[in-house]
Amino acid sequence: MAFKPGFDQSPAFNDAGRNAWSAGSQQQNRWGATPQQSAGMTPEQLQYMYDRPAANTVDTDRMSYEDTIVKTLMAFGVLVVGAVAGWNLPPIVWIAGAIIGFVLALVNTFKKKPSAGLVLAYAFFEGLFVGGISGHYNSAFEGIVTQAIFGTLGVFFVTLLLFRSGKVRATPKATKFFLIAMVGYMAFSLVNIVLSLTGVTNSAFGLLGVTFFGIPLGVLIGIFVVIMAAYSLILDFDQIKTGVERGAPRIYGWTAAFGLIVTLVWLYLEILRILAIIASSSRN
Repeated sequence: MAFKPGFDQSPAFNDAGRNAWSAGSQQQNRWGATPQQSAGMTPEQLQYMYDRPAANTVDTDRMSYEDTIVKTLMAFGVLVVGAVAGWNLPPIVWIAGAIIGFVLALVNTFKKKPSAGLVLAYAFFEGLFVGGISGHYNSAFEGIVTQAIFGTLGVFFVTLLLFRSGKVRATPKATKFFLIAMVGYMAFSLVNIVLSLTGVTNSAFGLLGVTFFGIPLGVLIGIFVVIMAAYSLILDFDQIKTGVERGAPRIYGWTAAFGLIVTLVWLYLEILRILAIIASSSRN
């Protein structure tokens, strides 16, 4: 099975927890009671249980697609609130939000048992940064934020449809390439930031602003990174499917929500930067 960084820390999704809950779930009957619990009931209690509808994932406190969607929407809603605030606040605030959001992302990534409060806190502070940087880009290139939002939603739904159709799946080989490419991209981004800050390159985007045959390097790399982000979504969907089928506790829906928010923010920011590079190059 292929794992996304962060998910492999959780027993709900990694191989170490493959049989952690499946055995316990098999011991429960269709109403959520174990044989030991049923044996101690009176005939009236047994009849009452028999008349009740079958236990669902909420009754048995297990992870479900519906519950994970609700948790993701809650986190996304908090992200939007933070983004609206960040759009209207000075840069110092959303820069601080970026730092705090990064720290919270690390905490959530390596925390084996998820915390709803920490996930929502991450969403808010990350939202401050997303809103602030979006406002900055929009002041320079009006209209690209709306384009980036629709582009992000388009990639998300296309990826989801391909995953649901079974035509696209995560594989260990593809995930290994994904991780190597991620490390390479992070190293390139660090070098590019240093070159931009030191004034080695003339473009505000550093090496990403350099053109080859009239096409900015940032656009070519950006397209590749968007494909990487789309594969990250495939990993998210695959791990959610694993958690639900494994009967993991509902609390791990927050881990899934966190993973989706991280990927969507990454995808949005990359599309936003591609559009900014294209808009910048068209002015020159």
